[in-house]
Amino acid sequence: FQTFTHISVCFTVCPGTDNKLSTLSDLDQHYHTLRKFYENCEVVMGNLEITSIEHNRNLNFLKSIREVTGYLLVALNQFEYLPLENLRFIRGTKLYEGRYALAIFLNYRRDGYYGLRQLGLKNLTEILNGGVYVDQNKFLCHADTIHWQDIVKNPHAELLVVPSNNSGNSCAYSTDNTDCVCCPVTKTVCAEQCDGRCFGPYVSDCCHRECAGGCSGPKDTDCFACTNFNDSGACVTQCPQPFVYNPTTFQLEHNPKAKYTYGAFCVKKCPHNFVVDHSSCVRACPSNKMEVEENRIKMCIPCTDICPKGETPTSIFTGQAFPLSHINVLSAELINMKILRLHCGLMGNMSGVHLGCVFLADFI
Repeated sequence: FQTFTHISVCFTVCPGTDNKLSTLSDLDQHYHTLRKFYENCEVVMGNLEITSIEHNRNLNFLKSIREVTGYLLVALNQFEYLPLENLRFIRGTKLYEGRYALAIFLNYRRDGYYGLRQLGLKNLTEILNGGVYVDQNKFLCHADTIHWQDIVKNPHAELLVVPSNNSGNSCAYSTDNTDCVCCPVTKTVCAEQCDGRCFGPYVSDCCHRECAGGCSGPKDTDCFACTNFNDSGACVTQCPQPFVYNPTTFQLEHNPKAKYTYGAFCVKKCPHNFVVDHSSCVRACPSNKMEVEENRIKMCIPCTDICPKGETPTSIFTGQAFPLSHINVLSAELINMKILRLHCGLMGNMSGVHLGCVFLADFI
């Protein structure tokens, strides 16, 4: 994370997709849509789906991505190298086919010599939930030599990594970690006293228990990623709650340092087009609550009687209405809009279809 003196964390969040193997009919448009979404992106809120990309496309814009909260899907592509060199952490809040946080398959052209040869995941150190599926990649090298047991947190998660026809034959070993033969290990080499990850083999080299993906030191601010929540650069079990107990007065009091949970982050205010439910930022109130605005804060409160029906959300850019059935659905047709970095909050429409890019530092 980039550190400043007046705020602890600054990073760019961008939307994930849920299209699986479906793509736009125009592959050129499909590529440019992918590029618009993820150029300069650091945290993908949702799934990162890289599919049906031709062999001559420049994918260097993916190098900025550090974390994926859902799953990573790489399928039906023809490019040789996957440049996710700075990806450290896959959270796996949603899994591909209900099992895999990382799925890489069918990345070659059947009638030619184009296809995925190197993964480039040289900094991937933790998959918090879900397994790994790597198969049917005709030209892929060394995927079976990666220490997947060190990366995957759940020892019972499914690991299916099938060596390609190239493994051990035409694959040449690189000396710069490009093919991830020598990726760093942060779990299986740790001292027994460590709760999770470590940055060395000694007891004094244990990461803080809230760290995910490894660390550079023992403190909760030394983590590469957070298992639960990131509170201004420190990994914590929960965000500062709205009320704290005063042991002197034996009462709950308002906490001036309270923050809301937004994904895996603690923020001082929710992004635009999100509402507050208890101490969390949510896209919409549940069915038994209604949205109200108090002190310029949109929040959910329980309905005293029958909850009023919500209005159809509209786009903040075009005014076009989106039916309620489209909420939380990110279709290939809707994502073909240039992502804007808005200081006011999320880009897109009121329904949350476009979980756009924001600078979270604005909300800390």
